[in-house]
This record gives sequence, structure tokens and C-alpha cells, in this order.
Amino acid sequence: MERLPDGPILLAGGTPVARNHDVEYPFRQKSDFLYLTGAEEAGCYLLLDPKRGKSTLFIPKIDNHHRVWLGHVPGPAEARRLFGVANVAYADDLGPALKRVRGGVRRCYADPESWRRFKGELRLPNASAVLRDALDELRAVKTSAEIDLMRAANEVSGKAHRAVMAAARPGLYEYEIQAVFEAECLKAGLNRLAYPSIVAAGANAAVLHYSRNNAKLKAGDLLLVDAGAESKGYAADITRTCPVGGRFTSRQKDVYSIVLETQKKCIAATRAGETSADLHVKSMTLIAEGLKSLGLLKGETSGLVENGAVRIFYPHGLTHMLGLDVHDVTGGRKRRMKNPTNVPVRFVARLEPGFVVTMEPGVYFIAALLRDPRMRRKLRGSVNFAKAETFLDFGGVRIEDDILVTRGAPVNLTHVPKEIKDVEEACGR
Repeated sequence: MERLPDGPILLAGGTPVARNHDVEYPFRQKSDFLYLTGAEEAGCYLLLDPKRGKSTLFIPKIDNHHRVWLGHVPGPAEARRLFGVANVAYADDLGPALKRVRGGVRRCYADPESWRRFKGELRLPNASAVLRDALDELRAVKTSAEIDLMRAANEVSGKAHRAVMAAARPGLYEYEIQAVFEAECLKAGLNRLAYPSIVAAGANAAVLHYSRNNAKLKAGDLLLVDAGAESKGYAADITRTCPVGGRFTSRQKDVYSIVLETQKKCIAATRAGETSADLHVKSMTLIAEGLKSLGLLKGETSGLVENGAVRIFYPHGLTHMLGLDVHDVTGGRKRRMKNPTNVPVRFVARLEPGFVVTMEPGVYFIAALLRDPRMRRKLRGSVNFAKAETFLDFGGVRIEDDILVTRGAPVNLTHVPKEIKDVEEACGR
């Protein structure tokens, strides 16, 4: 309300989405609404009236049919206690309330869903883009309470990753490993994942967003698990790569060490004032140097970064924001900046204290890239394609931690083994 003082602000909570007849997808509240209210129930609205300094949460009126099938939903008195809002009313009363707050103002701030539903009652020009920027600006910098929730999500997710390392052995299926991870989260009371679990063994680890999770683990495979839970909506996003047989081969150690050293150096450089784009270029440079040492790349390192040769093996970004969304908001219009590098980068931001970002370099051997005729023609002087072909059964290595940016040294919220010796010990063999 301090940022947008000149008109009413209206946001809609989420509504259930049908999966098929009489079955809905599990409900998860919209992140903006959860941020502002803490209310996880469907069918709610929030009305902020800066002119009168008043905020009202509108909740659905529940009948006995709902109580029989779905159980208890807070009424007004309970909602006031739970969510710390002074005014609670039923959603049926929102239309008349909007007519009362529209007088004496020139515009409103309504999100797209509430605008579709109530533009007739508001009858004001709507500055939804300004509302979006204000929410992004607020959500980008995490409070100490938000950071505590992200620590909790990391603690449980980290325990689950350690359980995966201890469980992984030849003959199991990827979905059994998925079950180990998700069971640990459920046992700890976190019943929502931040995103679908990626459990990828062997060559499947070269598929960046692998989702089948149905292959059998084999001795000699690497197992890449990218998975995290939510704590009251706040995400953990952790990736570890471990050897299925309990010991890395020398070739696996070579690639893993490149990724690990890249990640450690990029985490150390994660300071307020740095840009995410510069950190990404740093990671590409380090990985290019490492791949040169293995004879997979050749030429000047800067040229390998600029001509895209390193992206054959490292085709994604180093970092993204983390919060109520696993790929969280980046800070709004005030924080937007041009890419300071000449390398394509998806996420560009100047880091600030209170940001939480991922650090996730990787190296992969992806047939679709290594066997692409256009890539082979363009990069034949930079990539040793013949040697890279011998790695096509390798899959890939990704290591990902969640990093809090402070005014001093970065704080790693993730505590899961990642040094080679520690990973092998965690595998228990």
C-alpha cells in the first residue's frame, strides 16, 4: 500500500483445476497471494484500500456439502487469528465492497484474474503491470522469516538427498529412488515438492528436465537427482550426482571435479553487486578450461565461451532466483538491466543482500547436440567431437546449492555431501 497509495489493490487466490471427471490436481495457492496473506485455501480474495488504510481477506462461504466431502475450512473469526488480518468477509460480499472503494480514485491495481471477474464493479483503469512490478520488487528480497523457511526446506531436502545416496544401488529403478526422496520429505511434514523430482541414471542425466523416472540403475552409472521440497511454499532446489556403485570411476571423477570446482569458485564470488550474467560467464570459462584439460575442447578459452563451444556441454544457466517459486521473480522493473556480457544469458540481475539464488553448473554429453550437423560444422575447430562421442553413455553431472546473498560472504543454505570422498562415504560402499 505504501508503494501503490492511489487506488485499491485486488488479488485473487487460486482455484482448483480439474484433472478429469470429479478429480482435481492437488491445490497449491498462488505465490503472490500466499506471500501477502499466508492463506492456503482456495477461492479467496485480498482487497487492500490504501486510501482508508484497510485490508480485507474475502473467504468462500462453505456449506455442509463441502464439509462432508472436504472437511473444515476457516471461518471469519478463525481466519483473522490465523492470517493476522483485521478484516475478514465472505467472497459473496466482495462486489459491493469494490463499489465502495472505487470512489475518489483514478485507477486500481488488480491482477488479471480478479480483473476479469470484477472489472464491472471496479470501473477504473487497471494498472496490472504496475502491480506486478511492485510484487516482484517486494518478493525479490527475502526477509529473515522467509530465509528461515528456506533453511527448513533445505534441511529436509538435504536429509532426503543423503537418504538417496545411501539407497542408490544397481537393480533399483529411478522411481524407487524418487520414492526414497519424497518419503523423507513427507516424514518430515513437508507434503509438497517445489517441482517434479528429476531422477536420472546413466545417459538419462543428459536430459536436463528428465521426467520419466522409470529406468533401472546399473553398476557404473552416475545418478543425478534434482529435487526439493517446499516449506510453507518456500522452495529448496538441490541437485546431487552420485555413483550408483558407490565409487566414482576415474573418468567420472575427472568430469565431476570440473563441475565441483566451478561451483565452489562461483559460490565464493556470489557477492552483492555482482551480476548473475558475469557469474555465468565465469562458470562457462571455468568449465571450458576443465574440458580443455580433458581434450574435449581446444583453442583459446575466451573464444570457446564466445563461439558457444562450451554450451555444447553446458547448455543451461548457472543461476536463478529462488523463493516461493522455484524459478522466482527477478525483482521488477527497477532492477531490470541489460546483459553486460556478449554471451547469451537468460537471467540477468545485479545481486542484492536478501536474494537467494541457485548455483548449478553442469557438464553433459547430449547426443542431440554432439551429433547435430550444424554444430559440427560450426565448431569443428573447437570441439573434439570424436572424443566426445565416447562419452555418450556418460550422462551428465550437475551440482546445485541454494545461496543467500549478504553484505559479506555468501551463505550456503544447502548441506549435502558433494566432495568426492564425502559423496562416496554417503553412498555407504
